[in-house]
Amino acid sequence: QVQLVESGGGLVQAGGSLRLSCAASGRTFSNYAMAWFRQVPGKVREFVASISSSGGSTTYADSVKGRFVISRENAKNTVYLQMNSLKPEDTAVYCCAQSRSGLVTTVDVLNAFWGQGTQVTVSS
Repeated sequence: QVQLVESGGGLVQAGGSLRLSCAASGRTFSNYAMAWFRQVPGKVREFVASISSSGGSTTYADSVKGRFVISRENAKNTVYLQMNSLKPEDTAVYCCAQSRSGLVTTVDVLNAFWGQGTQVTVSS
């Protein structure tokens, strides 16, 4: 059974930084693409960033490009999201996701395992 557990969220002032972690278990981590999404109550879940199984390919939403960095440590079964220059509009619950398929470099929201999420709040 796949489990994804996020950590690292919290309250930070605008301009500050946070690093989120997502620890995975249940199958061979290095075989699957990972991603971060975020959601605000009442709004559609938003893609943030994704990383291929090897870490060699990354993709970012335009809203976070240049500020956020996704990375992974396959030896630790963990994916990270380094968030810099945070803005109040980055406030959301951040969830990590793992592709159910091992044949893709990104994560399809309709074909993924999900963590419970961690709250990030950016104050102005």
